[in-house]
Amino acid sequence: MPKEKTHISLVVIGHVDAGKSTTTGHLIYKCGGIDKRTIEKFEKEAAELGKTSFKYAWVLDNLKAERERGITIDIALWKFESPKFFFTVIDAPGHRDFIKNMITGTSKADAAILVVASGVGEFEAGISKEGQTREHALLAFTLGVRQMIVAINKMDDSSVMYGEGRYNEIKEEVTNYLKKVGYKPAKIPFVPISGWEGDNMIERSPNMAWYKGPYLLEALDGLNPPKRP
Repeated sequence: MPKEKTHISLVVIGHVDAGKSTTTGHLIYKCGGIDKRTIEKFEKEAAELGKTSFKYAWVLDNLKAERERGITIDIALWKFESPKFFFTVIDAPGHRDFIKNMITGTSKADAAILVVASGVGEFEAGISKEGQTREHALLAFTLGVRQMIVAINKMDDSSVMYGEGRYNEIKEEVTNYLKKVGYKPAKIPFVPISGWEGDNMIERSPNMAWYKGPYLLEALDGLNPPKRP
């Protein structure tokens, strides 16, 4: 009988509009428990509302809305699996008024994906003193989440064009901040992705041949499983 996969609770954090829903939606869409019919329904609705650019986020937002309306949704929809682990995503929205939810959510998490937008101006807003990139990273550490993956998102943005220079610049700045918080950046994968286009999400992207590290699903497989009593 195959051994059951270890279960990991994952929280996805980062500044508002960094692409958390799109990135999470993409993982759940490609590796998870959402059936094709549901996806097609959401895609159709998104298209009717002219929101096709939000396809993956739309999947997630619809699940949220249905969950909030009390419609029972199969919890498998919030799960996805990698070759090694089963993941459950604890939703942690980016807006300030959601910090309370985040505190309750993050404290149950085994690991965090910190999503950082690479777009010129976007990254700077998130890492600024008022931005939530810092706040969320600090909260995660304070609440005991020691394992982190940094997803440098929107590498397809026209201001970035999959550029290695921008990736290195962001990696350096986030590394310095995470070090101050108490994380050990040497143990943290910094994965350049496009949650929308799919670059480096579940396979290596030909658009960033300069990047030699793990793609996102591989980085998730590299996490240490939690020691449960």
